[in-house]
Amino acid sequence: MSVFRGRYYHTIDEKGRVIFPAKLCQVFTEKYDERMVITNWDGCLLVFPYSEWIAIEEKVFQQSIIRKEVRAFQRLFMSGAVDCSFNAQRRILIPPPLREYAKLEKEIVIAGMGRSIEIWNRERFEKEIYSSSQDVEAFSDYMADLGI
Repeated sequence: MSVFRGRYYHTIDEKGRVIFPAKLCQVFTEKYDERMVITNWDGCLLVFPYSEWIAIEEKVFQQSIIRKEVRAFQRLFMSGAVDCSFNAQRRILIPPPLREYAKLEKEIVIAGMGRSIEIWNRERFEKEIYSSSQDVEAFSDYMADLGI
C-alpha cells in the first residue's frame, strides 16, 4: 500500500511555492491524482489527497451544526481549506493566509503522515518533535494497545 512517509527539509520561496519531494509525489501518482486540499491545523498545514478530503467532508457534514464544537471545528479546519495541485516542477502554491497561520517563512519541514502530509515551520516542527520525544511513555502505551 502506498502511503506518505518520511521527513523532508525544504524551503518556501517568496511567492509561497514549495517543491514537493519526489517520493511524496510518487504516492500521489500511484494512488491518487495530482489534486489535493490544504488546510490549517494544530500549528501546521495538513495536505490531503482530494479523495481523502472528500471522505473527511462527508463525515463532518453528517454532524449537527447546532453543536458549538462542530461549528468551531468547521470554522478552523474546513474554512481554511483550499484546493491545490502540482505544477510541472512539483511545486504547490500555498496561499498567504495558510502561510501566515503556519508561520511558513523560509525553512520548512514536509512530513509524511500516512494518508496525509504535514507542512511545518522548521523551528516549530523541531520543538514539536522535542516535546513529543519527552513523552515516550505515552507512545509506548499506545503502541502496546495496538499490539506492536
